[in-house]
Amino acid sequence: MKSIVFQYLEWHFVDEIKFITNGWKNCLKFGLDCFSVPLLLRTFCSPWRRYRYGYPKPFDFRKFIDTFTFNAISRLIGMIMRTILIILGIIAEIFIFFCGLFFLVLWIFYPLFLILLFFYGFKLLF
Repeated sequence: MKSIVFQYLEWHFVDEIKFITNGWKNCLKFGLDCFSVPLLLRTFCSPWRRYRYGYPKPFDFRKFIDTFTFNAISRLIGMIMRTILIILGIIAEIFIFFCGLFFLVLWIFYPLFLILLFFYGFKLLF
């Protein structure tokens, strides 16, 4: 039978830290999934929203140039948009990482902070 102090310490420093890190990991996975960063990296050179024209069957130089230009611009727009979304996703991941780290450090030092505030309150009373 453990004393209540040891049960609290085990809960605070073992069980809850596992729970916090598991939730932090899930938030990081959600951030990647929400911005679809792996998918955007795989389809980086694809046309934007699959807008592309097929090349003319009987070869016509003018239509070939028009189709090539449209397809190239569509791919360029796709690259620009995917780059913006990838950057936003990475910024969100960095934000989630540092928020989780801040919360974990705060949780670890929370008992010490409460003890210091307790003694500071007594100091203010007397």
